[in-house]
Amino acid sequence: MSPNVRLFVAGCAGIFAFGTAGCDNMQHQAAGPDRARGADARADVPLPPAHVVARASRDAAGGADSDRLEEKTGRRIDAAMLERGRDRHEIYCAPCHGSDGYGRGMVVRRGFPAPPSYHDARLRAAPDGEIYAAIARGSGRMLSLADRLTPADRWAVVAYVRALQLSQSALAAGLPATDRAHLEGSP
Repeated sequence: MSPNVRLFVAGCAGIFAFGTAGCDNMQHQAAGPDRARGADARADVPLPPAHVVARASRDAAGGADSDRLEEKTGRRIDAAMLERGRDRHEIYCAPCHGSDGYGRGMVVRRGFPAPPSYHDARLRAAPDGEIYAAIARGSGRMLSLADRLTPADRWAVVAYVRALQLSQSALAAGLPATDRAHLEGSP
């Protein structure tokens, strides 16, 4: 190989090494908004006036320190809320998490890393607000869904995830006798 080709290859390798040296830094950033700029850290977005409550500030009430879904939404979980949560879950969550919540969705079956199962003990014990925050801000490889799901829809998905968790751990002994008989095959 001629000296010019070797010099060219060495130069390209050096540029590549220099250019990729800082690529890992983005994986180690603190989650959440830039403290100096508020909820939106983009330089082209002006800060809101002092007397205005930013939408992201209202959403922050659903952060990881939240405890009960019903307290945060101001309404009881009903069939309509669960149906809305199921609908939104099938659109935005099931491709990775699967319809059953075990983390075996279509995207995972095609090679994407599996997300955690909703049925893991850690997620079963997690506060509702932690699940809401993961939907709003993203978590691990999961991107934020804040631009696709309204706060009410996020809470509906949380309610549906809780229903999925209950569906996989319900004990037959806790069911009414007629339902238990139906499960056991008696008419």
